[in-house]
Amino acid sequence: MANISSRKSAMTLFTSSTCILSHCARLVVQEKGVPAEIEFFDPNDPPEDLLELNPNGNSPTFVERDLVLYDARIIMEYLDERFPHPALHQMDPASRANARMLIKRIDQDWYPLLEEVQSLGDKKNTKAKKMLKESLLAAGPVFEASPYFMSEEYSMIDCVMAPFLWRLPSVGIEITGLGKGITAYANRLFTRKAFQESLTPEEKNLMPASK
Repeated sequence: MANISSRKSAMTLFTSSTCILSHCARLVVQEKGVPAEIEFFDPNDPPEDLLELNPNGNSPTFVERDLVLYDARIIMEYLDERFPHPALHQMDPASRANARMLIKRIDQDWYPLLEEVQSLGDKKNTKAKKMLKESLLAAGPVFEASPYFMSEEYSMIDCVMAPFLWRLPSVGIEITGLGKGITAYANRLFTRKAFQESLTPEEKNLMPASK
């Protein structure tokens, strides 16, 4: 810890340049203006100083002095509490709990399907791609009901959805084919200054038409 403390800022986010979970954490950093140093690394070859703090070399890993966090959702929640303005969760406990349940559903239902589509070749991912597209189409009314995900205001749920939606065209699922509600919602997320600043060059290339 002494070595990394001597050459890093008070807060460092170790992150992959393409990992969707790392992107979520970077997005929260940008949305909240967190004064953290972002250090990119190859998850297949993590640096020694990171392995000293987190032997698994997970991406993302967040370090603040003696605190080491290596779960993206925990990192995001910590940053929201550590830097309360602007808040990404509503203040009342019931609303916060409901938002966390929605994020859990997204993590369980949509993220695994995207990962499956990405990991399989074009000839093998047809079923997973169809399931993902149909699931999003079925959720159309949710995206049409309010400007953000089941909310009038931008929230932590949108920080989870934005990196997910950004990756869909790269696996052959065009957002415009998912309905006007999702298209408008995605455009709202993608045009935010924080989202644009969260993108790495590699992630920008996932949607060339957006350049």
